[in-house]
Amino acid sequence: MNKIKVCLFFILLALHFQISAQQNEVKNILFVIVDDLRVQAGVFGQDQMITPNLDKLGQEGVIFNRAYCQVPTCGASRASFMSGLYPTRERFVNYKASHDVDAPEVTSLPMWFKENGYTTISLGKVFHDPNDDVNAWSQKPFRAKTDRGWNKCYYSQENKDLIKQGKKGLAYDKADFPDDAYIDGKVAKKAIETLQELSKSEKPFFLAMGFQKPHLPFSAPAKYWDMYQREDIKLADNPFPPIGAPAEAIFKISGRTDIFNSTEIRNFSGIPKIGAMDDSTATTLLHGYYACVSYIDKLLGDVLSELERLDLHKNTAVVLIGDHGWHLGEHQQWGKHSLYDRVLKAPLIVKVPGKAANVKTNALAEYVDLYPTFCDLAGLELPEHLHGKSFVPVLDDPSKKHKEQVFARFAHGETIITDRFLYTEYVNKYKGTLKSKMLVDLKKDPKENENAFWKYEGTEILNELKSKLSKYQDLNNK
Repeated sequence: MNKIKVCLFFILLALHFQISAQQNEVKNILFVIVDDLRVQAGVFGQDQMITPNLDKLGQEGVIFNRAYCQVPTCGASRASFMSGLYPTRERFVNYKASHDVDAPEVTSLPMWFKENGYTTISLGKVFHDPNDDVNAWSQKPFRAKTDRGWNKCYYSQENKDLIKQGKKGLAYDKADFPDDAYIDGKVAKKAIETLQELSKSEKPFFLAMGFQKPHLPFSAPAKYWDMYQREDIKLADNPFPPIGAPAEAIFKISGRTDIFNSTEIRNFSGIPKIGAMDDSTATTLLHGYYACVSYIDKLLGDVLSELERLDLHKNTAVVLIGDHGWHLGEHQQWGKHSLYDRVLKAPLIVKVPGKAANVKTNALAEYVDLYPTFCDLAGLELPEHLHGKSFVPVLDDPSKKHKEQVFARFAHGETIITDRFLYTEYVNKYKGTLKSKMLVDLKKDPKENENAFWKYEGTEILNELKSKLSKYQDLNNK
């Protein structure tokens, strides 16, 4: 009798572990892409922005302190990580970049999942162009619109008056309208409806959802602006060019025409065409950015609550990224078109059933690693073209190292980032010859206030960085 009881005990124990494993098995992927979201929120150890849902997601998953995009502009960044390829001087160059034009020969991330039996759905801004790689999705990609236009969402009387006068709108907008009057509110609503439909199917899903805000203009419902007191908003404490920085590294201040000069924020009314912002304008821009992030945070919470209500969270991996970082006045820059750590480093939060939770990792990762990681989580074979490496081992043990270095490029600059250093080489856009260099010691100078190239010139450290970057250039710029 005792033997029978013992046997039954072990059978029940085995069944328990089998059921637990099944419950923790990743079946679905929810991939959330937030436009222009920089590494700033409570979840990243900062207190300026109000982001309870991002914070909660971080508590339930792994927060990557050092994840990097490949290209700091939306179209190129997305085309790169959705293709699984590094950018080159000819591929994934600017915001117009696309998989179909730049890398049609490789199978994209959503197409790979679709070919492997997944329902694949795109809601909001996933690829920059909604018509890019359209056949990779099981249904037509959803893009919300409003009567105010695809992206502007101007509701305030001030902006209405400017537009009636034939002028450009402001870089921000505050109006007392509901969440779903705005594009991202409509995307979140559609995501909730889609999850409800997907919960009825036995087929696994890959659901990509893209929020546009906090992309310019900083338009958000008034209640999110009202979460912040203007007098509490702190301006950047380093609103000056880095000491010794080459002109190529300061895109938003220079008026030169022989280097890339970002004009994104300069195209709005009330913004000087060149030079520094006054403190009042800078405060308003910060206020608008914070409001937009809190708005997106609320929408994210709505979607994740529905995922949990439908009991899908038990077998769904949630991965949230910003497509790149953003400057909010640091070095007098407002935007993303540069090769600083502040811009190349971007949010990456990964919540996976059965993996580590409520932990941060300093493992270096880059966005070309997303494609192989998704495949690894889903148990899919990897296509041969991938340049990245799965970081699933880090999700099991966040203390593990993942990579020795990561790479990025933009316009005429190419960058290598290691545990301690960020080194960039700028080339002449006509001849391709080396023009200038910038080295930042991120340990001694985390705010990137000095070009330390001259301090390390001729050292083994700099020679090694040059050598590794050269190998990357030789491989990817043929």
